Amino acid sequence: MKFIYWYIRYLSLLLPLSALAQPTPFSPSTILDGYVREGLANNLALRQESLEISRVSESLNQAKSLFYPRIAFNPTYSLAAGGRRLEFPVGDLLNPAYKTLNQLIGSDKFPTNIENVNQLLAPNNFHDTKFSVNYALFNTDIQYNYLIQKQLVSAQEARKRVVENELRYNIATAYYQYLQTLDAIRIFQNSHTLLSSLARLNEKFVSNNVATKEVVTSARYEISKVDQQLAVAQKNRETARAYFNFLLNRDLTTAIEVDSTLTKILPEAKENLTDLQQTALHSRQELAQLGGSIQAAQTAVKLNEANAKIPNVYVGGNAGFQGYGYTFQNQAYVVAQIGLQWDLFRGYEKRSKIQQAKIQTDALQTRMAEVQRQIQLQVLQAYYDLNAATESLTATQSGMVNADQTFRIIDSKYRNGQSLLIEFLRYQNDQLTAQLQYSLARMDVLVKRAALDRAVAVGQ
Repeated sequence: MKFIYWYIRYLSLLLPLSALAQPTPFSPSTILDGYVREGLANNLALRQESLEISRVSESLNQAKSLFYPRIAFNPTYSLAAGGRRLEFPVGDLLNPAYKTLNQLIGSDKFPTNIENVNQLLAPNNFHDTKFSVNYALFNTDIQYNYLIQKQLVSAQEARKRVVENELRYNIATAYYQYLQTLDAIRIFQNSHTLLSSLARLNEKFVSNNVATKEVVTSARYEISKVDQQLAVAQKNRETARAYFNFLLNRDLTTAIEVDSTLTKILPEAKENLTDLQQTALHSRQELAQLGGSIQAAQTAVKLNEANAKIPNVYVGGNAGFQGYGYTFQNQAYVVAQIGLQWDLFRGYEKRSKIQQAKIQTDALQTRMAEVQRQIQLQVLQAYYDLNAATESLTATQSGMVNADQTFRIIDSKYRNGQSLLIEFLRYQNDQLTAQLQYSLARMDVLVKRAALDRAVAVGQ
């Protein structure tokens, strides 16, 4: 039967629509708006994006911390045994000379008991207890790294807004799909009621010898087919409800409030296509995300150029105690330092890094141009898809009205014995097919409007 084809098409649209992912600000339903807000507050994927922003923000805090001085407490204590020794016969050299000098001057002014040096190179029972301070007066790495991290945070925030828009679209389309399943169940239940009435009528015809028994079995066979399709529709309802609740991070069996007025206000594409494309180029967060990445790449170019031309300057110092044994007597010392680091030649490594950063920037700018063209194409496709869906809705509505009128005539004729059962079943099937087509067309208009709003990024 024809209606089986249309019902299969209807089922095929249920879950694939959820794969589309972008926002939909169009919503004449306050109920749906409430669900969107709930999803934005509770969705687990969006929480992951928030955590990722927090992680990148901590990298920014770490980059900022490099602007402050570094203070460290560094005590060390060494024990040593064996190993190389420093041997110098200073006693053997000086003692005879000092003894001769004393004899010449007639006094003991010069010592004559100096010991030879025999010292371990590895100090034993030696400590160095100190505070170290280091502060970068000028460091291009620190300055540009901070700017890069700041730009990456902006890119990550834009990424979160992309996910938010995707979630809005998913929630809206999932809600439409759930309403579609309810509509399909209603249509099949009405068909079941109609065929049950036909079966009872045929039983009366048989009992009155107006018709033979096959009219009853044929009607019951049609009822069994509708019951099978109704069971599938009910299964799809539960699946659609579970997916919708999954997006909202709720229990999968939670009841969904139905807005019966949602499909009474169907949107149209009244905007100018060129204006929509320009709006999309200014609103799409994918472009903002790429823009942040391009800025970070450009800053990386400046960083590598600065490294090749400008030295780093720092000051520092140590203050503490140093000597054999932890006595702290006559062991205090202070050291102050000022330093400059300037790599004059590193085998053209810096030149290569500059070129590498420029290539990365060019690649991102090329990607930006490509994404802009893709967005314009998406808007164009969504625009004409909505127009086609609106025209299809008008056609299917007319077809449903004609099918209903035709079936009412055949139903009246059949009850008066002026039509055959095969004609009744044919036009009843046409009516069912037309109702399914109209149900699909109504929801398709809403979904196509959501796709256009997603492509334009209205409300971002």
